[in-house]
Amino acid sequence: MRHWVLIGLIVFLPEILLAQTAENFDPPLISPEVFAVRATGKIIVDGTLDEEDWKSAIPIKHFFAMEPRQGATVVHPTTVRILFDDQNLYIGAFCSDSLGKKGVRVQDLRRDFLYGENDMFYIQLDPQNLKRFNVSFQSTPYGNQRDLQVFDDSFRDNDWDALWKVRTTILDSGYVVEMAIPFKSIRYTKSEEKEDSVSWGITLARLARRDYEQTVFPAIPQAFSPYRMTYAAQLKGLELPPPSVNFRIQPYGLAQTSQSINSAGETISKTEWKAGGEMKWAITPSSVLDLTFNTDFAQADVDRAVNNLTRFNVFFPERRQFFLENSGIYSGADSPGLKPFFSRTIGLANAQFNSDPIPIEAGARFTDRNQKRTLAGLYVRQRGTDFQAPVNFSLMRYLKNYGKQNNIGVMLTQRNDENQPEKGLEAQSNTTITLDGLIRPNDTWTITYLASASRQNTNDSIGFAGSFYVGWFPNNWYAGWVTRLVDEKYLPGMGFVFANNTIYSNPGGYYIWRPEKGWLSTWVRRWDPGFFVNWYQTTSTLATQEISVDMFPIYILTRSNGLISYTISPTVQNYDFSFPILGQTIVPGRYDFTRHALRYRMDQSKKVSLDARYSFGGYFNGSLNSLSLSSRIAPIPHIAAEFSYEHNSFTGFGEEQADFTTDLFTAGIRLAATPRIQLSGFYQYNTYDKQARINLRGSWEFAPLSFLYLVYNESNFQNTPVQNQSGIAKVSYLRQF
Repeated sequence: MRHWVLIGLIVFLPEILLAQTAENFDPPLISPEVFAVRATGKIIVDGTLDEEDWKSAIPIKHFFAMEPRQGATVVHPTTVRILFDDQNLYIGAFCSDSLGKKGVRVQDLRRDFLYGENDMFYIQLDPQNLKRFNVSFQSTPYGNQRDLQVFDDSFRDNDWDALWKVRTTILDSGYVVEMAIPFKSIRYTKSEEKEDSVSWGITLARLARRDYEQTVFPAIPQAFSPYRMTYAAQLKGLELPPPSVNFRIQPYGLAQTSQSINSAGETISKTEWKAGGEMKWAITPSSVLDLTFNTDFAQADVDRAVNNLTRFNVFFPERRQFFLENSGIYSGADSPGLKPFFSRTIGLANAQFNSDPIPIEAGARFTDRNQKRTLAGLYVRQRGTDFQAPVNFSLMRYLKNYGKQNNIGVMLTQRNDENQPEKGLEAQSNTTITLDGLIRPNDTWTITYLASASRQNTNDSIGFAGSFYVGWFPNNWYAGWVTRLVDEKYLPGMGFVFANNTIYSNPGGYYIWRPEKGWLSTWVRRWDPGFFVNWYQTTSTLATQEISVDMFPIYILTRSNGLISYTISPTVQNYDFSFPILGQTIVPGRYDFTRHALRYRMDQSKKVSLDARYSFGGYFNGSLNSLSLSSRIAPIPHIAAEFSYEHNSFTGFGEEQADFTTDLFTAGIRLAATPRIQLSGFYQYNTYDKQARINLRGSWEFAPLSFLYLVYNESNFQNTPVQNQSGIAKVSYLRQF
């Protein structure tokens, strides 16, 4: 009974809390205009803005506060100027801060730094005025770069890399950012009309991390992000050069030496020399062809070990650059648990974990995107191995835009495993077709849907899967419902599912309270009490497998972006099948229990930070206490060390009512001479499988997007002779024409 009382309190809490005045507002009927000025002299990108041309550029000053209080007086003003010449678009920004260098918060000097935990200035461009797509160029006060593509302010391709330059200077009164973005790195259509008709969508934004003040130009409601291009200003005054050939090639050379000891104690050593590369050709401003041959991903980050405490498949994200770029086009309306296309099925022996790579002989990707539609295709040939035949992967994607922010798409994937009778391998084929779409009737509502069908070989029956999501996000609320369905026979040969024969529904929401007065407002940025229901059913019978309610009456984001939360989760389970968790069998039956979870996260931008989580209570037929600690020490941005520890203690768990513990230790460090010369590494040890892992990686960006990598990997299994070691030296050079 007490659980339902808590739910009632959460539902009616908004009636108790103080009403707020800051609401969402619609995009202006006439967009604000900003102007770029042609530079008459040479602009040297050094982070000083001391050329005379910067003085003649028109300043942009009137930024709007999104956080911590919408529409509040801006504490840290920003002034931006825009220049251009025949080659580049130049952005100069002065970000004032009365504390100067003492006020700067930067975690480390990595490229593609963590959003939200660093001081940063960034610009979004929509050169084709689609109002639903943009490219973003971002920098910290130390000049490390982050660039990404954003689709409909919902999917962010953080691994898109463009060729551009930024330099910065930190002063006693703030910091200066100077960017040079080559026109040939931006895809645009040059109008045949007069030059004064050129108009690009643009937004400017800054995060002053110490006070978590997020400001933007032009004004955008805090319920959204600076990527919401329906609110964008119009950039005028550009005199654009004709779109260039925009052709770039990136060959690489690699040397790898490895040594492994198998279960019989035999040592196997080998040295490998390899060469290959990638090519990108922007055939038109809207269409791009990517080619890859003898593909290698030696520099990609290694997956970290996890202990899966659930009965569902673990999702490991893609980390390889060729598959990451433009991945938003293929994502459709997928969700973390249902992906008709998952690129880790290509080139890895096991998509569910960082397993041995399978050589990719060649691949091609084509993308053609304009205001009305997107057309894309992918083909990859994977080389055969001792245990797997050669595989041909194909994908076709068509997406049609309609209305202001709606689309509908179809995607076809085809996997063909070749016939190799000498290895006992028969030909296999898999076809998956998917229909998906996005509906956004206005900026506060988002609806996505997906329906997919798969067939394994031509004689097998068809499997089905689908998902539906609706979310409402006004300024002070979030309410949503998501349902994912996967039947027994659905098998996407190039995809990922969280489980078969399962329906998952997740309705719920939360209220956002931003105290504006009183002692609470001095340290609370927002308080988001709410609840979500987790309901699992069997697809074939609609029987309920599990239902739980995650209620979080305490979910407080502090003014420094720290977090304090408490969650209570009453759970009822009723299984008619068995499954394993960490080697223990969960037998069919009914299980009733309640879990509690506490979390305290300090300000992650400080030199020393901590994130602590503790959960306790029943778990299936036993109990589980879990503790997770992660700490970060960064005395200066050039040195950053991270430590984490996860402990799980089971009592009376599983069919054998076992008592056991697991511990997972991780330590990592990043050393950076500059944003372009870095050394990073981590060590992990897992007591569950008694495996230790070491990864060391040095990188030198000796020219824009051209790298020298030195990589060392090692894994060891305790109490067995099994051991793997490898050292890799790789150099890649990018040339853009």
